[in-house]
Amino acid sequence: MKFEVITLFPGFFTSALDQSILKKAQNKALIEIYIHDLRPFGLGPHKVCDDVPYGGGGGMLMCVEPLVKALESIPKVPQKRIILLTPQGEKLTQKKLKVLSEYDQLIIVCGRYHGVDERFKAYIDEEISIGDYVINGGETASLVLIEGVTRLIPGVLGHEGSLTQETFEHDLLGYPQYTRPPVFAGQKVPGILVSGDHKAISQWRKKKALHITRKKRPDLLDELDHEQD
Repeated sequence: MKFEVITLFPGFFTSALDQSILKKAQNKALIEIYIHDLRPFGLGPHKVCDDVPYGGGGGMLMCVEPLVKALESIPKVPQKRIILLTPQGEKLTQKKLKVLSEYDQLIIVCGRYHGVDERFKAYIDEEISIGDYVINGGETASLVLIEGVTRLIPGVLGHEGSLTQETFEHDLLGYPQYTRPPVFAGQKVPGILVSGDHKAISQWRKKKALHITRKKRPDLLDELDHEQD
């Protein structure tokens, strides 16, 4: 999988992409991450990449020409997806991450300021948001997307089976989990988990996951019921 990120702030990624799972995945050649600085594609001697919006209003917009030039400079593969990160986009979910993990190349454009010139949207495949809130730019969001997709690539995680037991799998939150010590501050690990009865443990986990989801995120169950109708 190739990740190509277009950004005004390439230094933002220096440390984040060189840690933990992302670093290991790169070392194992399971993913490649390329950060493309938008500034060299800017306009005029000052390499301008933003300007005031027509019609007035506060803030600045990212100019269409530098964005298109940066996008066109990236070698493409047939199985690619061009994504603009913006609060107006479809909310990122585990299901969406799975879909994106099937591509060979994700080209991620990090929005900034008050957004991008609307004409640039003719060059992308989709808009994605990481949630119903506003942050300073798409750089943070791109890290969320890259890590979420990377975890789903075969060979990245040490135990592939763990993917099927995680939060948001099967539209449920995760079940309670425990590790050593067996007793802490008077609280004991549930006996079923040390019983060795794997069938009973599986049933207990499903029941707890359903209970937690109903309590904390009933909207997920509503969505599941809607899909099954």
